[in-house]
Amino acid sequence: MADTAQIEEIVKQVLASMSGVVSPGSGENSGSAGGVKGSIPKTAHVAMLTALEHFDVKEFPMPEVGDEDILVKVEGCGICGTDAHEFKRDPFGLIPVALGHEGTGEIVKMGKNVKKDSAGKDLKIGDKVVTCMIFKDNPDITMFDLNRQNVGGADVYGLLPDDDIHLNGWFSDYILIRKGSTVFNVSDLDLYSRVLIEPCAVLIHAVERAKSTGILRFNSNVVVQGCGPIGLICIAILRTMGINRIVAVDGEQKRLDFAKELGASDSVNFKEHKGIEALTAAVQEKCQGHLADFAFQCTGSPAGHSNIYKFIRNGGGLCELGFFINGGDATINPHFDICSKEITTVGSWVYTLRDYATTFEFLKSAKRIGLPIDKLITHTYPLEEINQALKTNLAMQGLKIAIINKQ
Repeated sequence: MADTAQIEEIVKQVLASMSGVVSPGSGENSGSAGGVKGSIPKTAHVAMLTALEHFDVKEFPMPEVGDEDILVKVEGCGICGTDAHEFKRDPFGLIPVALGHEGTGEIVKMGKNVKKDSAGKDLKIGDKVVTCMIFKDNPDITMFDLNRQNVGGADVYGLLPDDDIHLNGWFSDYILIRKGSTVFNVSDLDLYSRVLIEPCAVLIHAVERAKSTGILRFNSNVVVQGCGPIGLICIAILRTMGINRIVAVDGEQKRLDFAKELGASDSVNFKEHKGIEALTAAVQEKCQGHLADFAFQCTGSPAGHSNIYKFIRNGGGLCELGFFINGGDATINPHFDICSKEITTVGSWVYTLRDYATTFEFLKSAKRIGLPIDKLITHTYPLEEINQALKTNLAMQGLKIAIINKQ
């Protein structure tokens, strides 16, 4: 006679079959490649940008999952400045397009040939994942590619032309990850941390570029100009690395206050100082009477770029990462700003696969030392309210805006 535990398990399976849901542990493929966790609907919902400043949530047939593919149930996706630019101006000419590249979700179905992620970590049904680049035309690039190719040389989910699959961006309830994609198992990170992986990777890359100058050290005086999400994450990374003297520069006091929560030792509100000489003196005072050893320019403002050189000492360093897109020309004096001061300058743009792996460890370290990274996400919206989410982003009413799907 079956014992009580066996009877309970049989009842669970019968009830699950009646409701059309596969219960965990049932079925020969459960928890393995090719298996399905829970029921998968016949259609998926995708927020498709169909005109300037307008998304339509469209319903498409669920595509077939090929031998090299992964079907992911989307849990959330951050809104990037790139999404806002596409929403406002369609600079890449992609409309109609499924946007969203800062996404994460749970594997619900896998092709039979999918065994491990891009870092060699096992993958199974139920794992939480993120994507990075798609190397359809360059399969030889690996995570530790010596050419350090950044994402500029590859495709990205959320910036793909529409096709007959449609599940191409993370602003959706399902996404199909195809052959040639890079995917990482991040099941050991919480949802908000996973949503922040992509923007954090941008800053990990910038700090690695800064380190290549040999100037950025533990005892450096560092200035971070611009305290939007990018500058704030930069501060958190520097603090996690053990750099203690970080001066944040911005014109919004709330952002400067949050910069201190994320590790800034002091701050300067540029609105309180008239003229570049007065602003430079204020920055110098906060840097213990010295100009900065190193500076990060995170604003995307030509005026910000012109000013940043004044804050840096002779022989110091600069990482410019604010100009992710063409923000216009900046005016500097090469003699006074660069040559006579012998400033070492590096540019930074997006990231490499190696930076993604480093980012996972940064997020864990930041949590361990008590930095409130989660507070970067100030507003969340369900998928059906994506138009309002983008308008909130454009109005600069918060820091990081995210689409969080109902689970």
